[in-house]
Amino acid sequence: MKCIFIFLFISISAISIKAQTTKVNPKLDSLQIVEAACGQCKFNMEGKGCDLAVRIKGKSYFVDGTKIDDHGGAHAKNGFCEKVRKAEVRGIIVKNRFVATSFKLLPDKEK
Repeated sequence: MKCIFIFLFISISAISIKAQTTKVNPKLDSLQIVEAACGQCKFNMEGKGCDLAVRIKGKSYFVDGTKIDDHGGAHAKNGFCEKVRKAEVRGIIVKNRFVATSFKLLPDKEK
């Protein structure tokens, strides 16, 4: 009887631990170059105020993990509300939002 309880306890523990792990598909979390800008000003997305967004394969996503003002003034001459910029990003799309684990704004080529 004692062995049955130990077996059940170990089995239930193993199942609950396995259920809590999530795997990220490495292809979804790969480093990529994307267009970045204000979602409302440049990508015509619905929302209030100015929020950072990226465009991946023609589809726009608001960004979690970094903010629009973390990368300079949004309304500056080369800011996200004024022009679409290139960025090197890593992250995944969750519930129609891009969750960034890395976001590096690339230098503006225009002088």
